[in-house]
Amino acid sequence: MILYQSKTIVIREFLSSERPLFGSLFEDKEVTRFLPQLHANEYHQLFETALKDYHLGPFGRWGIFDAKNGLFIGTCLYRPFIEVPDQTEIGYSLIKSYWGMGIGTELARALLIYGFANTNTNEIVALTDLKNIGSQKVLQKLGFKQLNTIDRRGVELSYFLIERSEKLK
Repeated sequence: MILYQSKTIVIREFLSSERPLFGSLFEDKEVTRFLPQLHANEYHQLFETALKDYHLGPFGRWGIFDAKNGLFIGTCLYRPFIEVPDQTEIGYSLIKSYWGMGIGTELARALLIYGFANTNTNEIVALTDLKNIGSQKVLQKLGFKQLNTIDRRGVELSYFLIERSEKLK
């Protein structure tokens, strides 16, 4: 199933044969610099969970592909926010060669539209590493408000929130 498609990107469900693509994203130290450090078998489990989640909806983890050439460029997610049960969370990771091209903004906007259209949540959040200024700028550009920091598994993260009533930028 395709979640979103434009002239630039396609956000869609992973195929079971694409596990190596998914895993390859996390082999680049620069891509994972701002992510929790996981072992290869944990990435394998994330992928298997993603495949199962497609049947449960509306939450999930999807692949991001270049609409022009079909190349894999990253992954994104929409899920319940563990720390605050009434909120949902978006997140994404892109391969380095696609940084700075506006793709983060486009896909975060697509995830917001999807989340508000497919759930009753009134608040969508995103977390970033305190030093991940690029992702923080993407969220602010879309109208997210930066709240206090939040601790997740012993790591202090920047905490951003947007409400359903706010017009997406």
